[in-house]
Amino acid sequence: MVVEIFSLCDAATSENGKLNLLGAFDTIWVKQFPAVYPHCTVAIRIRFSSLEAGSHRLDVRFMDEDGKNILPTAGGPLQITMPEGQRSVSTNLILNIQSLKLERPGEASLELSIDGQLIVSLSLFVKQIPSPTS
Repeated sequence: MVVEIFSLCDAATSENGKLNLLGAFDTIWVKQFPAVYPHCTVAIRIRFSSLEAGSHRLDVRFMDEDGKNILPTAGGPLQITMPEGQRSVSTNLILNIQSLKLERPGEASLELSIDGQLIVSLSLFVKQIPSPTS
């Protein structure tokens, strides 16, 4: 399997096999802590080979730099069916996150695991907007 896209963004849609992303980012700026980020989306596109058809378990974990979960782990079963005559197939997954609570500045991370194996991770930098100087 190949993770073609694993991104944190403002929004994403998937229609007719097309994954559409809006506003991919790796940094959130807030005025003060704790903060609540109103909405973001994790967009995932994974390509499976014909040998990988069948049942898989997918999990996405969002944690702070101390390894503490920011959100409960999201995931579930994933059934990959190979169309006849194809050597691979892709699947798009979208995880919408509402009211993301950010306790402090630092580096958070998103981890994608498939069948209990960590496949890819990405960083989210959480920063405070500097106060304007007089």
